[in-house]
Parts: sequence; structure tokens; C-alpha cells
Amino acid sequence: MGRLLRAIIYLVIILGLGLAAFAYLGDLSPDRGEVRIPVELDGN
Repeated sequence: MGRLLRAIIYLVIILGLGLAAFAYLGDLSPDRGEVRIPVELDGN
């Protein structure tokens, strides 16, 4: 029981470190670009 609990704790720590590293190093920013859409305005 003790070895299983220790293994689960180590796994949680490793997964947490991996998630933190991905959050800092992973590039999840959206692609940016100019978008032009013609708009008709009613002057009345």
C-alpha cells in the first residue's frame, strides 16, 4: 500500500511539472492577421 501511494504521489508531481512546463513553453497564441470586411451603412 505504501509503495502504491508513493508512486501515485510521484506521478502527480511529475504530471504537475509537465503541465507547468507546457504552459510556459507551449505556443498556444492565436494566429494574428488583418481582416477586412466591407460594411454598408444606412445614412437615413
